[in-house]
Amino acid sequence: MHLLAPLLLLTAYLPTGYTAPSKWIHPGVMISQSQLDFVKNKVNSGQQPWSDAYNAMLGDKTMTPEHKPSPHTIVECGPYSDPDVGCKVERDDSLAAYGSALAWAIGGDKAHANHAIQIMDAYASTIQGHNNSNARLQAGWVGSVWARAGELIRYTDAGWDEDAIERFGKMLSNVYMPLTVNGTDQNVANWELAMNEAAIGMAVFLEDSASYNRAMELFKARVPATIYMKSDGDYPVAARGQSSDPDAIIDWWFGQSVFKENGQSQELCRDLEHTGYSFASISHVAETARIQEDDLYKTDIGTRLRYGLGFQSQFSNGKEIPDWVCDGHLNLTLGPVTEVGYNALSFRMGFDMPETKKWTLKERPVGTNGLFVAFETLTHAENPA
Repeated sequence: MHLLAPLLLLTAYLPTGYTAPSKWIHPGVMISQSQLDFVKNKVNSGQQPWSDAYNAMLGDKTMTPEHKPSPHTIVECGPYSDPDVGCKVERDDSLAAYGSALAWAIGGDKAHANHAIQIMDAYASTIQGHNNSNARLQAGWVGSVWARAGELIRYTDAGWDEDAIERFGKMLSNVYMPLTVNGTDQNVANWELAMNEAAIGMAVFLEDSASYNRAMELFKARVPATIYMKSDGDYPVAARGQSSDPDAIIDWWFGQSVFKENGQSQELCRDLEHTGYSFASISHVAETARIQEDDLYKTDIGTRLRYGLGFQSQFSNGKEIPDWVCDGHLNLTLGPVTEVGYNALSFRMGFDMPETKKWTLKERPVGTNGLFVAFETLTHAENPA
């Protein structure tokens, strides 16, 4: 079944140099079948850290049969969750669907598959839109998780009805894709990267080449404006719609005025938490692209991610903050966001990443961040597939 995005979206696209896969690979959003097989073998044989991570996931309160989805017709998300009309509920329900899909794909208990299907069907039959100032960010967070859950259930013989799949695809196309596919030029990298991630993941589920190309084009432009490399020159790359004037760049980077180390990140002087959201989305997109046979880890994107993870991890690990970094003051900590990127760049590709390794091992086994990062020790710790 091939589901297309609405025509009104397609007519808005600019020409792109990016080319979507000629043949889509499923499951293909952040985790592949070979990766699932690896995890399943480790869990079934009781090996660590996968066994503990799996059991911790099953212990999440949203994974029980008593958890029932609570979809809203219109989800209203204001700044700092004011107002919150269905926002946290929507995030929790999508994470529950994804966790249940993973539990089914790894453990084989049909009850988990049915739970994921129940949640996705409830939303596909109910939700019509998002509004207020954080609507696009919410759509990015939740859309990315729906795509992962939908891919796993659809392509693991879980018994999802074809009509239900069709409704779910229309929900992604009509409710989430319009808010995410064209990104944003706001001065917070994590917003656009979350939107890019959602649009790319949903495009894989929908086999929607136009949306995939558009979102990937924006993603590949945003990453260099998010993570600084000395090769960029005296100042970072300006993001879309922003001035390259030094004063504008400094303002964009939350007051950071000194750029001299590879891996400095755009929201660092805001806090490490939001910086970590950007790294998570970059890793997730790179993982999806790799599954679709375009290994972005081997490009400038992978290089920037590697240095970005290392530069930020050192401060979460307790290294003294130099005066030239955010005037010597940082809001810690990075969060459970390094597992996917560390696995790809260090475990699979062999790069030495001591600070990222230290932080990753300290955080295991990671659960969710309540937004869009979920169960990544289980899915990506030392996963060679």
